[in-house]
Amino acid sequence: MTMELTIHEVANRLNLPWNTIERWVRQGRIPMQKSGNIYIMREAVMKKWAEAHNLSFFLSKKEIDQEKNLQPENLLPAMQRGSVLYGINGQTVEKVLKDAIDKIPDLLIKNKKELLATLIERESLASTGIGNGVAIPHPRTPLSEMHKNSAIITCFFEKPVDFGSIDNKPVFIMFILLSISVKTHLHLLSRLSFCVRNKLFIEFLKTSPAHDLFYAKIADYEKEIDQIGDF
Repeated sequence: MTMELTIHEVANRLNLPWNTIERWVRQGRIPMQKSGNIYIMREAVMKKWAEAHNLSFFLSKKEIDQEKNLQPENLLPAMQRGSVLYGINGQTVEKVLKDAIDKIPDLLIKNKKELLATLIERESLASTGIGNGVAIPHPRTPLSEMHKNSAIITCFFEKPVDFGSIDNKPVFIMFILLSISVKTHLHLLSRLSFCVRNKLFIEFLKTSPAHDLFYAKIADYEKEIDQIGDF
């Protein structure tokens, strides 16, 4: 069943004042249609419009209930799905992102231009370089085509690149994090952050290990995470 939203409901989903949405309707900036004496907007149209304008939207009650029952998967399957890329080239953030995205398997991401644009837009807000030579680029909102499974693309650089990281150290590896939901994003980010805070793991990454050794190491760390809990 298609859900139709009023101005107030659209405002709630976008976390914006209702009079802002009303003004946008008058200006023709948001595609709401008049039905009788009220303006309405299909939920699917609202989501696409919000994504196109880099606006975050809140889930419907049904989607929230579904997400509560969804158990986010862990790092290993997401990383295996995303694959490991070596020799990523470029002297700037934009160039290494483009080189990495060009090398992502087409079966994983079809709209690579959209992905590149969203990642560059996110970097313009604040660097995703978290320190210790690691960056974790990610879109501000889940991509439309990432609706079934999340993925993490592990990218080893040919040469370190200045990402404007918080510790001013150049980045030698980045993990492009593509999640199906905000909940899954936070879950994966938490587990990945646990790994990259470990100095021994960072030294291991600097060797550009073969993918099988890399996956084995991730599996070991996830066992440790599961024992600790709260991830």
